[in-house]
Amino acid sequence: MALAYRIIPVTPFAQNCSIVWCRDTKLAAIVDPGGDLQRIRDEFDKLDLELDKILVTHAHLDHAGGCAELARSTGVPIVGPHRDDQFWIDLLPEQCRQFGFEGDAFRPDQWLQDGDRVVLGNLTFNAIHCPGHTPGHIVFVEDDARFALAGDVLFQGSIGRSDFPRGDQHALVNSIRQKLFPLGDDIQFIPGHGPMSTFGQERKTNPFVADQRFG
Repeated sequence: MALAYRIIPVTPFAQNCSIVWCRDTKLAAIVDPGGDLQRIRDEFDKLDLELDKILVTHAHLDHAGGCAELARSTGVPIVGPHRDDQFWIDLLPEQCRQFGFEGDAFRPDQWLQDGDRVVLGNLTFNAIHCPGHTPGHIVFVEDDARFALAGDVLFQGSIGRSDFPRGDQHALVNSIRQKLFPLGDDIQFIPGHGPMSTFGQERKTNPFVADQRFG
């Protein structure tokens, strides 16, 4: 399989920042660098990779707080999220001050829309717009590897919160059941927090979105 990854929990929220790379080309992306940038850099340096881009699922501080500084220091583009998260990006400095983080607002080099594709070496990630946790949340899916970066949409045994500004639980459940689950039970995913799972496991056992709950 051309895809490889390393999970690096960062910030007091134990957010799953990920390094994802193409084994064939050694081109890599850092996904959701919410903070603890030195830890991320140290792990990245051990892997002998070339950083190609920063991917962002959504703009809450624990996922996006380090994006501006990492982009400044590396010169690589920020890709994502969807434009509907602009207001969260604008609020990043205030969010970070409230929680004692360091973080700046930024402007993505590329906003993503549903159906866009992001190329990383020989890997191609499909951008799936999954609103509900935030209005502009993106899930990245690599079909050939049967792999997804789910951010805070779906977790092992749970789903994202929808009580933040412009959150919507109905939209969140629809995003999961109508956009993610049809992609296949075998897709494994890295959630924004906690252990990995598969779409199939969550369809069977997740109390919020399991098939049996919806008849």
